[in-house]
Amino acid sequence: MKKTIIAMAFALAGPVLLAQQAETPAASADPVIMKAGSTEIRKSEFEHALSALPAEYQAFASGPGKRQFAEDYLRLRMLADVAQKEGLDKDPKVQSQLKLLRENTLANAQIERMRASVQLSDAELRKAYEERKETLERARARHILIAFEGSPAAPAEGVLSEEAARAKAEEIRTKIAGGADFAELAKTESHDTGSGASGGDLGEFGRGQMVPEFEQAVFGTEPGRLAPVVRTQFGYHVIEVRERTTMPLEKVRTQLEEQIRQEKLETLIEAMQGAANSSFSEDYFGSVPPPTPAPGG
Repeated sequence: MKKTIIAMAFALAGPVLLAQQAETPAASADPVIMKAGSTEIRKSEFEHALSALPAEYQAFASGPGKRQFAEDYLRLRMLADVAQKEGLDKDPKVQSQLKLLRENTLANAQIERMRASVQLSDAELRKAYEERKETLERARARHILIAFEGSPAAPAEGVLSEEAARAKAEEIRTKIAGGADFAELAKTESHDTGSGASGGDLGEFGRGQMVPEFEQAVFGTEPGRLAPVVRTQFGYHVIEVRERTTMPLEKVRTQLEEQIRQEKLETLIEAMQGAANSSFSEDYFGSVPPPTPAPGG
């Protein structure tokens, strides 16, 4: 974690240097909380640096990692102060980097302003939910994996050829369809020893969490039924779909709202660029390649 926080601290250098020009509270309400030589850091400056961290780092840097982040930030400011005293801020390369950081900060501020302006009605949200219901499906399933030679799941001993692995998987499926206990066969036959120990149970999962062939088999099979034996890079799978559900709107509302807002924001930015008649030098970038034809087109 320490290296990550240090990296984030140094990534803040540009925005922090730019922020120093902003108006700060009166000294009496904004005490110096860190000092090293001539470098002083006030409470507002440190809290601004904390707030500029991505959300996933803020909890750590504001809690158990607060002192560690403070040390990283003090080191950053000391180096920046020394660099400025030695005239590095006048170096053309540094000035170019600072210009880019300034542009990035302004662009992000404009994006946030545009994002805040995006309106989303409840009707739009419900329409989007209905259109994307399939992607919100979840399933519970169990499987028995029979690996073949070359599979990452192949056992150290008794490796089967691909043909033999498929034949064994088909045989196991036939036994289960005839009344054999799925869980017991998973425990004794599955090369997925993790799920095998619990009767082949994979728990609940959504789309995009399994390899495509396995996902297609699961979401294409009715609950309570066995899927046809399916091949993946791991081997041949005997699959029983136990349950399929669709997450209700209220459970995915926040996630869906963010997704739609992001899509609307991207549309706004594309429209802004289109209205500006943007162009690119073909002498420098080359000509635009023709679009790739759609499959079957």
